[in-house]
Amino acid sequence: MPHIQLNNTKLFYIQEGEGEEVIVFSHGLLWSHKMFQSQIDFLKKDYTVFAYDHRGQGQSEDTKGPIDMDLLTLDVVELIDKMVGKPVHFVGLSMGGFVGMRVAARFPEKVKSLILLETSASPEPVENLPKYKLLTGIVKFFGIIPTVAGTVMKIMFAQSWLENPKNADSYKKWIKELQSNKKSITKSVEAVIHRKGVEEEIRHIKCPTMVVVGDEDVATKPEKAKFIQMAIPDAVLHMVPGAGHSSCIEKPDEVNRLIGDWMRKF
Repeated sequence: MPHIQLNNTKLFYIQEGEGEEVIVFSHGLLWSHKMFQSQIDFLKKDYTVFAYDHRGQGQSEDTKGPIDMDLLTLDVVELIDKMVGKPVHFVGLSMGGFVGMRVAARFPEKVKSLILLETSASPEPVENLPKYKLLTGIVKFFGIIPTVAGTVMKIMFAQSWLENPKNADSYKKWIKELQSNKKSITKSVEAVIHRKGVEEEIRHIKCPTMVVVGDEDVATKPEKAKFIQMAIPDAVLHMVPGAGHSSCIEKPDEVNRLIGDWMRKF
């Protein structure tokens, strides 16, 4: 399996396609590159596509010490330099979006365009902290047990998607994926819940930016996406009906269409 050795960690990644334009996918908390499989399959015929796992998640190395968004941002910069060597189209979902906004604002020469899915420029709302800290405490001692996984699925997916019998097999697949996380995932959870806001910083992003959000997203609600679209100069916003916090899984055809239309501009 391909890994890339960075200065102080080893990241797992996959690479597909051989197109001139390069797209890099950055996943959300508790998931891995696997959440973008539909997009990778759709785009690889025309583009070079990379998808990686954040340190401490998926198949990437779990390094000693705490994790924060600044560290994950530097991981991406080094990854782009070593694997690509030129500006990329960066697609980040939720936690991946936290990273993507920081890379685009702080290292503009690395990002040709930015696609943000289900993410926020703000700190974690204070009212969410007790709930997430309780879940973190449980996971630290017991792992992601079925009760925790069921609760998390209600945050990650739209209610309409969860209630649709046609999604039963997909539900089983993704709740199993959730439960495969190691106890050390708590370091990544803490990085998310204690992150600083970048509300002012993103106003300096210059690259073309598309913001996408599900209309049933309860984790980063549509008003969060609207704020990002208003803050980043000339950014565009698309709402995905019937999607929650995992639109790339819930509505893959719609997300593929949006990204495909976006990429044809370059």
